[in-house]
Amino acid sequence: MEPTALRAFLTIVDQGSFSEAAELLHLTQPAISKRLAALESQLDVKLIDRSHRQIRLTDAGVRLLPHARRILDEIHNARIALSPDNEKLEGELEIIASHHIGLHHLPNWLRKFTSHYPEVKLNLQFMESDAAYAEMQKRNAELAFVTLSDSMESHFMVYQHWPDPMAFVVGPEHELALKKSVSLEDLARYPAILPDTTTATYRAVSRLFLEANLALQQQIPTNYLETIKMMTSVGLGWSVLPITMLDESTHRLATNFSVSRVLGAVGLSGRQLSLAARTLLEIVRQEETES
Repeated sequence: MEPTALRAFLTIVDQGSFSEAAELLHLTQPAISKRLAALESQLDVKLIDRSHRQIRLTDAGVRLLPHARRILDEIHNARIALSPDNEKLEGELEIIASHHIGLHHLPNWLRKFTSHYPEVKLNLQFMESDAAYAEMQKRNAELAFVTLSDSMESHFMVYQHWPDPMAFVVGPEHELALKKSVSLEDLARYPAILPDTTTATYRAVSRLFLEANLALQQQIPTNYLETIKMMTSVGLGWSVLPITMLDESTHRLATNFSVSRVLGAVGLSGRQLSLAARTLLEIVRQEETES
């Protein structure tokens, strides 16, 4: 099986479109169709059902999918293993970062990395952590800097992690800001401004309320913490924010319960990191240990 044909197959599946896959691989649509047809001819099976408007894998395509990913991973690993020990840092490095990490952590890392290794071209993508996990499974980046999830699948490897303690907050003019101590019952009487229900932060807060048999009044869910902070600061409700984001626009509530999350750098198990990725990770370790 030709690696180029396997890559065409995987890209068609991941993009869900022949035309988008062709664009991503810098091919014409007839060329990518030809690569898929050659792979199907070699294996003597149909891999993709073309009778529907949407891309659908045949049973054979479903069975081939994990093997195709592993084959291309091993080719990638072989290239890494054969790189000289004194390899110069250059080329491209694909990374993903959550919006929060992109705003509050990534600038320090990249400032140091780009000043020392200007010949590495960084390709950055910013997205929510759940979306980042999906993109990593498609091999669209080497590293993702995300909120670590308790539902993270086993084929992800955590290379670095650090705590991100959080606090319950309101705006300075909110009624709860006048209380010396705030209970879950107090919070339950007011709207909560929290990330989407799929996020680790929401699940942690929701668990507290479920255990106390209290209803959680979710209002205007958004995954952008800066937006949550703004809405909280003007009194639309209470929220939970990383302590590093707190300033005079927010009031930290005194509670006898807490919520925390863990941020980290993840890659895929069985897929070796390039020298550029390993070097960036070392900078991240240094920066987060010192902070």
